[in-house]
Amino acid sequence: MAIFTPQPPKMCRTLRALAWLLRYPDAELRGLAPALAQALREQGALEPARLAELDALAARLATADAIRTESEYVELFDRGRRTALHLFEHVHGDSRDRGQAMVDLAQTYERAGLQMTAGELPDYLPVVLEFASTQPQQQAREFLRETAHIVRAIFSALAERRSPYAGVLAAVLELAGERAERVELAAEPPLDESWAEPEAFGGCDSRGQSRPSEPQPIHIVRPAKTAPPAAARGASA
Repeated sequence: MAIFTPQPPKMCRTLRALAWLLRYPDAELRGLAPALAQALREQGALEPARLAELDALAARLATADAIRTESEYVELFDRGRRTALHLFEHVHGDSRDRGQAMVDLAQTYERAGLQMTAGELPDYLPVVLEFASTQPQQQAREFLRETAHIVRAIFSALAERRSPYAGVLAAVLELAGERAERVELAAEPPLDESWAEPEAFGGCDSRGQSRPSEPQPIHIVRPAKTAPPAAARGASA
């Protein structure tokens, strides 16, 4: 869990409660679920219909079978690309740009006094929400608005699956001053396909051969210059 400086405004406490609801539903979180729902109601930062959705999620976390709850969470957020809670995965995938973006975000947290625990990534949505909860309300809203297009896509994917977690993403959008509207999403490739290794040589053909039995000619192409890796620039993911 990230370490943060407490802030009193209603929106900040609401953001913290939402951050907890999105975390892995271990025994600690399941035990806290009813208190989180009560805290959300006491803060009054969300509309009654949204609070009712969050009440239902909290009740499910508190009473459902623990093993089933945990496995459903893993299936939803760890095995689904469109529902991943790591925001930069939706923008940069596994490219080098994601690493640099996370370095920049981590530095933003450090300047604000937020210290993450080992193993947490700065683009993990619960961490993003906790950081926002440490900021004055207007700055928090502006910060969340910068990620609204990603949060809206995750919300749409969750709503498509009829997941009770969709209510949490909808609440985040509303706190950012955005409407919780579904957007059209591209079809998600099967997991096996998305993890498939590319062909070693990208496929071969017989161009340049006069007969199939003749040796394949080799063409050497000078590689294009590329930007130095992030590590060379002193950055690390």
